[in-house]
This record gives sequence, C-alpha cells and structure tokens, in this order.
Amino acid sequence: MKYAAQISEIINAFSPEPLKPDQMQRFYCSDTMEYRMSDKYSSPIEDIADICQEGGNHKAFLLLGHKGCGKSTELNRMSADFEAKGYRVKTVTCSMDLDLFNIVYSDLFILMGEALLQIAEECGCSLDKDTLTGIMNFWKAGEEITVSRKEETTAVEAGGSAETPGILKILDVFVKIKADLKFNEETRKEYRNRISMRSSEWIALLGRVAEEIRRRTGGRSPIIIFEDLDKLNPDDAWKVFYHYAAILSGMSFPVIYTFPIGLSYDARFSAMEGYFITRTLPMIKIETIDGQSYDNGIAVIMEIVEKRAKLSLFEENVLKTLIRYTGGSLRDLFHAINSAAKRAERRSSATISMEDAERALEEIKTSLTRRIERRDYEFLLNIYNGNKELIEDKEMLLKMLQASVVLEYNGKRWHNVHPLVARFFREQGLIGNAQE
Repeated sequence: MKYAAQISEIINAFSPEPLKPDQMQRFYCSDTMEYRMSDKYSSPIEDIADICQEGGNHKAFLLLGHKGCGKSTELNRMSADFEAKGYRVKTVTCSMDLDLFNIVYSDLFILMGEALLQIAEECGCSLDKDTLTGIMNFWKAGEEITVSRKEETTAVEAGGSAETPGILKILDVFVKIKADLKFNEETRKEYRNRISMRSSEWIALLGRVAEEIRRRTGGRSPIIIFEDLDKLNPDDAWKVFYHYAAILSGMSFPVIYTFPIGLSYDARFSAMEGYFITRTLPMIKIETIDGQSYDNGIAVIMEIVEKRAKLSLFEENVLKTLIRYTGGSLRDLFHAINSAAKRAERRSSATISMEDAERALEEIKTSLTRRIERRDYEFLLNIYNGNKELIEDKEMLLKMLQASVVLEYNGKRWHNVHPLVARFFREQGLIGNAQE
C-alpha cells in the first residue's frame, strides 16, 4: 500500500484489506478506542491480549463487531505486538480456505491443526515421532511417516532436527485436505466424520504440538486467530458454534474467533458466554445518542484518512460529508472514497468534488435499501426517532444488524439507523429535514 498524494493513488491507499503488521507504523491510527468505547482506558483488544498472557486455561474468545469496523486491523496489530514479545501467532482467513456457506465446526479444527504445525515448523520445533506419526495416520490411515537417512543428515547439518521433514510432509497433506474441504463434497464428508468420531484424539495431538511450541518459546502459548467468521449468516454461525461450544473452547492454547455481532441479541448467546470470553469492538461514534454531531469521532476518522492520503485531495466539506453518511463504518467510508476518486479521475479532476461524493454515497444507499422491505420501516423509524437502547424485537434487530442497516455504538450498546438509510427515509417523506 502506498500513501496517496494524487487521485490516481487513492484506490491503492484505501484498499478494503486490513493493515498488515509491516504497514502499521505508517498507516495505523492508534487513537480510535476512546471514540469507540467512550472511555480512553477501555479496549476489548487489550482485554484479549492481557488474558492471553495470563495463566489458566479459559482462553477461548469471541470477538464481535460490525463487518468493516476495523476488527482485522486491530487483530493484526495485536498479533504484531505478540510477535514482538516472543509469542507465535497464526491468523486463519477462513474465506480463503473454506466455503463460508458450507462450514461446520470440524473444519475449524482442521485449519487449527495446520496453523499449529506451521508455527511448529517456523520456530524449529522437534516434534517426537509418535506425535508426527499420530497426526499423519489420523488423516492417512495406515501410512507411516518416513524420514530418509539423507533427509535426516541434511536436517542435522542445517542445524535442524530429523523430525522437521516430517512436519513439512504433513503440511503438504493439509494442502490437499483444504482443497477437498472447499471443492470435494465426498471427501469433505469423510474428513468431517473423522474429526467428529475422533475429536478427543485430535485435540490431544494438537495439545502435544502446542506444548512443544511452548517449550521452544520459553513457556509462551501459540495463539490462533480465526478471521471472517463474523461474516457467517446466523444459521451457519449457530451450526458451527452453539452445539460445539465446549469443544471449540477446550483448547490448551488461546483461540480467538470473530463472531457476528447481531447474534449477541439471540437468547442462545448467554449460553455461549459460559464457554467463551466475549468482547465487542464497536463502531467509531460520529454522533451522540441524542443526535448531536460527535466531533471527536469525526476527527479521529479524518486522522485515519490523513494517514493514507492528502486531505487536499478532497474539496471543502467533502470528507466530512462522506464520514457523516457512512456512520463510522470504515468499510463503507473506504468504498465511498474509492468510488468518488474513480469518478474524479475519469473527469480528469485533481480533487474529489461534492458531486463525486454524492454519487458514491448513492451507490451505498442503494445497496443498503435493497436489504430492507416496506414492513421493516416501522421498526427502523422507531429507532431513528429515539428508541436507541431498549429494543424489544431482538429477532428484527439481529436481522437489521446483520444487514448493516442498523449500527451499534460503544459500551452503552445503543443503536442507530445507518445514516444513508435515514437519508432514504427523508427522501420518502417519512422523516423531516429538521431531524437530520
């Protein structure tokens, strides 16, 4: 990613991809938590980091937050901090390795195993032969790991161990397993059944790998982060987590799962809290609960933009308009900036005009309003007109949060209609201009 000094560089600078560890120093804005949490000393990310470094076994987490609120970047920053302290962290991007519309809990166990083995290989662990053979035989019944004398000699001469080639061979097997999980229905069923029938055996093998990593890293546990699970639809999320909470939370090392924010309003969520430590990363607040502009929140989002581009690329009031109507959603803001910049470039302009911005916002508004029906209007207008905290229809709230039509803010857990949906209602004459 490159800093944008001109319009043609905007799209690269405002990629929807989260910041990577090597981009943090240049592009990361560290001051957002106060304006997410309404308290400069509160941070769900720091809470998770602190617990990961404490003793005890209860270290399975659900991190909730809106799609596009910055969870991935915050997790990547946390990972970089852990690595600097000697911890080994692996982030699993589920959408790359799995079909998110066809996922079960055992798929996560498979990816967890690969991630641990990758960490073990990277830090030069010497896994014992029983563990290596046990893992390989778990997936390839009857097939033994063989390490040739030549491989053994090469490993020793390189300062490694005779077992290292075994780890690499197993990782090769996982490449095929992942391909089958995503594309081969018949083999996928076989893998899933194997985990389901022999889950305790697999958990024990993962525990052995984790213990060897701890031995190699001075007692520091490996940490696994599962990305993209917050994008699951409600039915699939419950299918993955609800009936298997005890298993998914039962690892001997910290595991962090992202989770759909709307499901925290489902009655089943309280049972989940008995197994997982739950934390929520709210949106950056750009207005108060009583509808007043929250200038500090707007200012910190402008700082995020300024880290990536010259503010002079935006004509007067354009950036504030984009921030205001995207409601604190960084994903929507970045999408709007990119769309507006494309239009400006096509008309050979060096700056983004208000018309460019309005066209970009119209695209997002159209996408959002396609997700609602006429029968949803009363519920949404009730929130807009002041019922921002005590919302009784949890099923409808879950649906609207999942669609990003309703946004949730800070520690008080209050809600508001997405500003572009409110604009749509205003255009329909359902709310007055005075309430904008």
